[in-house]
Amino acid sequence: MGILYDDVVLIRQSEREGEPSVITVNCPDKTGLGCDLCRIILFFGLTVVRIDVSTDGKWCYLVFWVIGNPSTRWGLLKKRLVGACPSCFLVSGISYYGAELLPPRPPDVFLLRFCCHDRKGLLHDVTKVLCELELTIKRVKVSTTPDEKVMDLFFITDTRELLHTNKRQEDAYDHLKIVLGDAMISCDIEMVVPETAACSQAPSFLPDEITEEMFNMDTPDELKIGSVGFRSPSIMMDNLLSPSHTLVQIVCQYHKGLLYDIMRTLKDYNIQISYGRLTTKENTECELDLFIMQDDGKKIVDSSKQDALCSRLRLELSRPLRVALISRGPDTELLVANPVELSGKGRPLVFYDITLALKMLNIAIFSAEIGRYVIADREWEVYRVLLDEGDSLSISKEEIEQAVWKMLMGWE
Repeated sequence: MGILYDDVVLIRQSEREGEPSVITVNCPDKTGLGCDLCRIILFFGLTVVRIDVSTDGKWCYLVFWVIGNPSTRWGLLKKRLVGACPSCFLVSGISYYGAELLPPRPPDVFLLRFCCHDRKGLLHDVTKVLCELELTIKRVKVSTTPDEKVMDLFFITDTRELLHTNKRQEDAYDHLKIVLGDAMISCDIEMVVPETAACSQAPSFLPDEITEEMFNMDTPDELKIGSVGFRSPSIMMDNLLSPSHTLVQIVCQYHKGLLYDIMRTLKDYNIQISYGRLTTKENTECELDLFIMQDDGKKIVDSSKQDALCSRLRLELSRPLRVALISRGPDTELLVANPVELSGKGRPLVFYDITLALKMLNIAIFSAEIGRYVIADREWEVYRVLLDEGDSLSISKEEIEQAVWKMLMGWE
């Protein structure tokens, strides 16, 4: 098995700063594989500037050109990409490995609970540590006491599946201690049963003013967040160029996670990609050609299905996330909504980007919550951040929305 996996993922790091590194994936194919790989690449903070995809339906070959940074953990990235690829034995006819076809077991959920003295940027610093440790934040409840202390409750899962061990917990504690220093008062980690995690969830509904503000499903020709415009993409379908595939041509404005947004949409529609190519132009515009087919191996000829797919792609690329700043009496609340895949996964690092943007604005966070809600027949991960009353008034609503939006989109 080790020999078969030697060449599943190959990474050639760039020799010069600013030049792309090349990631090559060569493995059995499955519907949604491109989405899973793009999500991992996005989690590691890499920007995809070009991609080539080809498959015969059983075996696929993908090449990603990515821009990273000196701190990229390439060895760990390779391990995660290999873990997302189907086993080579799936196409060899060996039934012993049929267990890989079964749904994965839900990861264990742990409660990280700590109390410390408050300071600006604290929540982002903690979030950064958890991301570096590959601890995924499922839910969070952060509150500030009148004596300027914070009680943080993070419901987390461990990508490495080791958080049940004392060594892993001590490692997490040591990393948090380095960041929090003398501000830390107490910290503990414990496994929780699913019922406890479920009880931690926010209410299953949002106020009407929030849903009306954030979840209007109309797609404008140009979305405007503060003074930042976002052009609507051009999407065309063609069934004449290929006898067995539908060609989808997309021209759109580049943003962080763009390829993931496209791939997760196709995955949710159970669409298979046989060939694809993405090119970017000066990091402001990209062109994508995809030869696709339905899960029955046929092209998309039904005009209603074509319209539905085009409409969803246009919506996802025009409004990949929802950002709003709402006045709730004397308080100011920042809300960010992240669409969730049918598989239950959402875009990574959203909370990281939100807290980083607020830290750079020198805005303190009074409380924060993450909850999942079903709105308009879709599941959303909604981040609700209550801003410090004094700080929020010193910066305009447009400036805050614009800063958070730019951070989420990866724009300077």
